[in-house]
Amino acid sequence: MSAVTKERNYTRFSARLARLLAGAIAVGGFAGCAYQSTSTGMATAPAGPVAAPAGLQVNPPTPDPRVGLAPGLFDAGEAAWNLRLVSATPPTEPFVGKTNSDLAFTGPYAIQGNYDGIQIWDISDPANPESVITYVCPASQSDVSVYEHLLFVSGEGFGGRLDCGDGGIQEEVSHDRLRGIRIFDISDITAPEYVANVQTCRGSHTHTVLEHPGDDENVYIYVSGSAPVRPADELAGCSGAPPDEDPNSALFRIEVIRVPLADPASAAVVSSPRIFEDLVAPPRHGPTAEERAEMEEARAQGAFFVEVMGQQMALPPQFATMMLDSMVTLRGGEGPPMAQDTAALTEFVNEMIAEQMGGIDPNAGPTQCHDITVYPAIGLAGGACEGYGLLIDISDPENPRRLAAVADSNFSYWHSATFNNDGSAILFTDEWGGGGSPKCRASDPMEWGANAIFTIEGTEMDFQSYFKLPAPQTPEENCVAHNGSLIPIPGRDIMIQGWYQGGISLIDWTDPTNPVEIAYFDRGPVDGSQMTMGGSWSVYWYNGVIVNSEIARGLDIFELTPSEVMTQNEIDAANSVQLTHLNSQGQPIFEWPATFALAGAYLDQLERHGGLSNARIGAIRDELAGAEGMTGSARAGALRSLADAVGGDAGGSGDAAKVRMLADAVRSLAGAGM
Repeated sequence: MSAVTKERNYTRFSARLARLLAGAIAVGGFAGCAYQSTSTGMATAPAGPVAAPAGLQVNPPTPDPRVGLAPGLFDAGEAAWNLRLVSATPPTEPFVGKTNSDLAFTGPYAIQGNYDGIQIWDISDPANPESVITYVCPASQSDVSVYEHLLFVSGEGFGGRLDCGDGGIQEEVSHDRLRGIRIFDISDITAPEYVANVQTCRGSHTHTVLEHPGDDENVYIYVSGSAPVRPADELAGCSGAPPDEDPNSALFRIEVIRVPLADPASAAVVSSPRIFEDLVAPPRHGPTAEERAEMEEARAQGAFFVEVMGQQMALPPQFATMMLDSMVTLRGGEGPPMAQDTAALTEFVNEMIAEQMGGIDPNAGPTQCHDITVYPAIGLAGGACEGYGLLIDISDPENPRRLAAVADSNFSYWHSATFNNDGSAILFTDEWGGGGSPKCRASDPMEWGANAIFTIEGTEMDFQSYFKLPAPQTPEENCVAHNGSLIPIPGRDIMIQGWYQGGISLIDWTDPTNPVEIAYFDRGPVDGSQMTMGGSWSVYWYNGVIVNSEIARGLDIFELTPSEVMTQNEIDAANSVQLTHLNSQGQPIFEWPATFALAGAYLDQLERHGGLSNARIGAIRDELAGAEGMTGSARAGALRSLADAVGGDAGGSGDAAKVRMLADAVRSLAGAGM
């Protein structure tokens, strides 16, 4: 290799190092590698029934069939409990071997992001999803959202091109680069039309579409970008200086884009709220004993470590070797690297870290959110913002305002948020390890890489409990809490959630102090001999099915099956909720039509939890069945009488609130004219 070639490699790998360090800084370093505290608990396989809310008896299979599943890409071993896999569809040819990301839904279509573009599926027949179009348009990570005829796609990667070309961009500064939001017209969903883009200084890692009540002319996009600030030469006005040096700094803010529905091509950033003002660096946990041992082994094998925000990080071996080789070239030497080359690389890395930090106080709080979930029905948003979970007022869509912030030394990287349906609680996820690490091993703490549940009291959030996938996974499986959504089971807070190669888990957190797993699906590792990325990026309920974006394996569709923890009435009531579209980060409020299944669901719940006597439950069931066999005024009269009688049961019941829900459901049936 010539000196000129080595010099070019040094320049090229310097740029890669800058991006690697910027990414590590954005997520607070390689989480779990800082020596600041000790672990507080270890994960083990559950023995016997899992602790559950009072009255909810959960008896999962033992031993857990998820432990020890055979590896494979499309032929891995599978385990399921209370879920049925309806279909598993591999990626279309252009996306085989590429990374699938998030999901959005409109009509009968599921739109699946991919680091190389978007895939649209027709899921009207869940057993046989059909590819509508594979649209190649690289720009990781291609998070997707929809509203009416518009599709929005995030772009953050340095190789994303404005023209959607797949040739990448080699230049450090290029006006062909796309980092921000792409806007497509999908009036003809078989032929998306690229109508506009909105460039942002840090790109768009994720984004959130806000449909604001009372504004029929616009939708708003909250942009979360965690990449390095791009040069002003590439996008005018971009600055990575601390805000006290440059009030227009792209740090410590989100972007708000307004999209006029009549003219989406005129979409533009209209504000940059600094919702992180005055936050300080959150407390962080240290590594586990196993992680310490892994780092020591890596050191013994010659790994090159750097320190990012107080956390130790090993550079990839091939990358470190190339950088050290470049240091030899720069001093005019030959042969293997010497101690002086290691020292020179260390100095170079430290200078680059300082440059990436841009003079930012290391004791400062987050500079960006990872994800924001808006809940327009209650005027609030939950911000999962690196080191904090935020509660945000979105009553003024262009000027969101932080109401409260919570930090937790057990959390490494606040990743996403989900409200319960009545807005009285919020669940945050922790993406410890950044999604590419095995964080569900038996040696990993149950409080790390988990969910944290808070109740909302006014403008404050009060911690209640953690939940983590209870089945230990192998060191070859990237596994940590990731994306999910509520399922509209009436009267309960139930969420389906992806855990990368930990599979998917159905969680009942109706009692926020005691969440419990009630269903799951899992596959064995993609590769049983080495870490290979795969698993559930995101899994969401949509109009009666559960759709899973599998990073490596394509698209899965599931359905709930009745069990001791979920009756057919509850499933039918959930499936009666029909949405025109769904963006999980734009959380809809669930409202149930009047059906006999809804009344039956509440009655089943009262029976499960002992809210009424068995005799009374049996009598109400008989009266509901009798009324269902009637028509017209006879049915309405029978139901009104039953509703009045059930309402009178509330005072002496063990669950007055649920009895009143039942009475209201029966009364609604009486007025429904069914």
